[in-house]
Amino acid sequence: MPFLGQDWRSPGQSWVKTADGWTRFLDEKSGGFVGDLSSFCKKEDHNKENLFNSLNYDVAAKKRKKDLLNNKAKIQYFHQEKWIYVHKGSTKERHGYCTLGEAFNRLDFSSAILDSRRFNYVVRLLELIAKSQLTSLSGIAQKNYMNILEKVVQKVLEDQQNIRLIRELLQTLYTSLCTLVQRVGKSVLVGNINMWVHRMETILHWQQQLNNIQITRPAFKGTTFTDLPLCLQLNIMQRLSDGRDLVSLGQVAPDLQVLSEDRLLWKKLCQYHFTDRQIRKRLILSDKGQLDWKKMYFKLIRCYPRKEQYGDTLQLCRHCHILSWKGTDHPCTANNPETCSTSLSPQDFINLFRF
Repeated sequence: MPFLGQDWRSPGQSWVKTADGWTRFLDEKSGGFVGDLSSFCKKEDHNKENLFNSLNYDVAAKKRKKDLLNNKAKIQYFHQEKWIYVHKGSTKERHGYCTLGEAFNRLDFSSAILDSRRFNYVVRLLELIAKSQLTSLSGIAQKNYMNILEKVVQKVLEDQQNIRLIRELLQTLYTSLCTLVQRVGKSVLVGNINMWVHRMETILHWQQQLNNIQITRPAFKGTTFTDLPLCLQLNIMQRLSDGRDLVSLGQVAPDLQVLSEDRLLWKKLCQYHFTDRQIRKRLILSDKGQLDWKKMYFKLIRCYPRKEQYGDTLQLCRHCHILSWKGTDHPCTANNPETCSTSLSPQDFINLFRF
């Protein structure tokens, strides 16, 4: 037996690895015979070709996976379950599933924006995240955020509705990104700075598209808003929850301008959004000595948050601590799961992940 480190091969011998194992070939110079090198070379070339094809396949697969996750991906990162377990405990088993980014990845926001009952809810949630929670999102969650925002913009461009709402969202996001990008080097954002600059340019492009929208009159001729009796016009205007919509409506026609200045209309709007205590702190008198409810409204919205109402919201099950959209099946062990659900406002959703 050769000792460790000794070359035990005989002179002139050549060992080559083949598909059948290691084969010994004799060199012609050693006076021995030469094995079937031609067949071996063919096998070796075949193996190299297979190896090359395998490497190409692996590279292509990795590239497809990278393209799926990069910033240009147009789909949301989906999970099979459309709910998430939320618990404020910090155990190792649960903490990884209690982050805002994980919830944003798992809950089906892409489908929610297509539902008119959930659209405003998702937009408000996107706005709150843009204001203060961008840095708490993971890289995948940030990509999902931008993908969902793009779908929101495309929907508004097609439907020509909620234009001002999305303009404000984009402006809020752009302002936040300007502040965060200036702090580059302090690990405030996940990803390369060039990627975020590109996203900011995309936001500016979306803003320009929204500014270029021109709403055209319908082709058909029928009864318009101004053709309705004044009592019906006033009743419809009382359904508007945003004072800026009243101002915009009053700019359509002189008759609507008169209705939009109705004191009772603005009084109900103030009482709907704010408490009596808040109103008493912001009293404004007109030149005639009467309460100027319109001016009071715009002063109040600068000081206090307005009342929010949504057709559908995210639900938190008090029994099993699972967060999901209404109607989503989740493994609840309660006898009557519907009685255990609590509606969450967008701000409640954000607060749920603050430890």
